[in-house]
Amino acid sequence: MTDVQVERRLAAILAADVAGYSRLMGEDEEGTLAGLKAHRRELVDQKLKSHRGRLIKTTGDGMLVEFSSAVEAVKCAVEVQRGMIDRNASVRPDRRIEFRVGINVGDIIEDEGDIFGDGVNVAARLESIAVRGGICISRQVLDQIDGKLNFPLRELGRQNLKNITRPIEVYAIDLNEEGSPATRVLSAANLKQEIRYCRATDGVRLAYAKVGTGPGLLKSAHWLGHLEYDWDFPLQRDFLLGLASSFTLVRYDARGNGLSDWDVGELSLDAWVKDMESVADAAGLDRFPLLGFSQGCAVSIAFAARHPERVSHLILYGGFAVGANKNPNYTAADRERFAAMKTLMKLGWGADDPTFRQLFIASMLPDATKEQADAFNELQRLSASAECAVR
Repeated sequence: MTDVQVERRLAAILAADVAGYSRLMGEDEEGTLAGLKAHRRELVDQKLKSHRGRLIKTTGDGMLVEFSSAVEAVKCAVEVQRGMIDRNASVRPDRRIEFRVGINVGDIIEDEGDIFGDGVNVAARLESIAVRGGICISRQVLDQIDGKLNFPLRELGRQNLKNITRPIEVYAIDLNEEGSPATRVLSAANLKQEIRYCRATDGVRLAYAKVGTGPGLLKSAHWLGHLEYDWDFPLQRDFLLGLASSFTLVRYDARGNGLSDWDVGELSLDAWVKDMESVADAAGLDRFPLLGFSQGCAVSIAFAARHPERVSHLILYGGFAVGANKNPNYTAADRERFAAMKTLMKLGWGADDPTFRQLFIASMLPDATKEQADAFNELQRLSASAECAVR
């Protein structure tokens, strides 16, 4: 029996792919291929050469690269991602080619020009959890670059990666050159949200906003929302700023609310889930945490059930399983009060006289200060028509 000699070595492995590649190809196959080739030729290949990376293989939208140094691997990845930011600056968000990168240090085996082993597998899984335009590294990589490179990092904790038997400590490199997350929190008052529009599957125009830097976070819409007014609303301002200081926060107004179309046909769970799909696609979100409040909890759960591959985390607060019309615990008196409230809403919601809205505020926010009550009164007036509020 002949013993087969296996050559092992320690290496830094970089795995990369294009976020949302299948969608990009489906929409414009020739344009996507041409764009990807140009990015590789004019940026990626040059950076690999300057940092002495060895290209092992390409797989359509992906690539596997070996480096003898973790420092060079990370420097190469950062330069490529920053270069892509510049190259994508004039490209429509939904058409941007954006790489996800994972880097690991580990033992590898080479066979006929290809490389295998746990070091390679972990790098590939790190790439799969990176945000578009982002870089995820393992603890082993951090140990190698510590004290040599000064990129801000975000600790993602111990992650259970697919087909990896042990949890992996993961860190995301922050490509913001201006400092740590704490620095960005202090400058959050300077954040400016960008409001855009997209179309739902039935043609309803939906308004959505993006603000902040970092991995994407989608906040589900709910009843009574207005992207512009919410941003300065006293009850939400600090909360939204806190999210935007650590994430690229994506919010949207539900159909019938705020800056989205008010005159809509269907109001249903299915329509709200499809709206979330449209916004996530338009905002360029691939895999992301989903934040839901109140009505948005059920919508978020339904979206996650339909698209488990797109939702990394579900954060839910104050949700409900059934509404008033289907609540088995509602008494006849409860239904009578609910019907009376709907009548008052129909007659007084959009009126200049705030009497009804003040009554509604008292039931919703019994402990509100005068400033908070006045702000909520204005939010009601701006967020929806009387007809939509009743529906």
